[in-house]
Amino acid sequence: MKNEQIDATDLDILRTVQQDGRLTIKEIAQRVNLSTTPVFERLKRLEASGYIRRYVAVLDAEKLGKGFVVFCRVKLRRMNGEIARDFVQRVGEIPEVVECYNISGDYDYLLKIHAPDMRAYQEFLINVLGGVESLGSVESSFVMAEVKHEHGISI
Repeated sequence: MKNEQIDATDLDILRTVQQDGRLTIKEIAQRVNLSTTPVFERLKRLEASGYIRRYVAVLDAEKLGKGFVVFCRVKLRRMNGEIARDFVQRVGEIPEVVECYNISGDYDYLLKIHAPDMRAYQEFLINVLGGVESLGSVESSFVMAEVKHEHGISI
């Protein structure tokens, strides 16, 4: 879908819902100094044009027993369109992988993985990621402390 032009009011609305996606239309309208009808219409337009992809709750991985975070760099044995599509599809089906990026440099992909602990990650690496036929090599970096984790985009 073609992206439409957005104005300063649209940006205010985006900042507001990005900060708290549970606000009502009335609460958003109060924060951006508009009435509810134009805010509702603008939100629908921003959603339809793809500026707002979805609304989510940010969960606490530690409390859910998934606080062991690993950044895993993956190099495929060889690369072509079919192999890349297959890898992306397979990774998309793995719940432990919460983010996946096709990157430049020595590796082809960067994965962010949540696991309960090192032992679970080792089993994941051997039994799940290791089962991907095109996998060449893997390099893992373990998060020791989260220094900054923003869920929004600076706008």
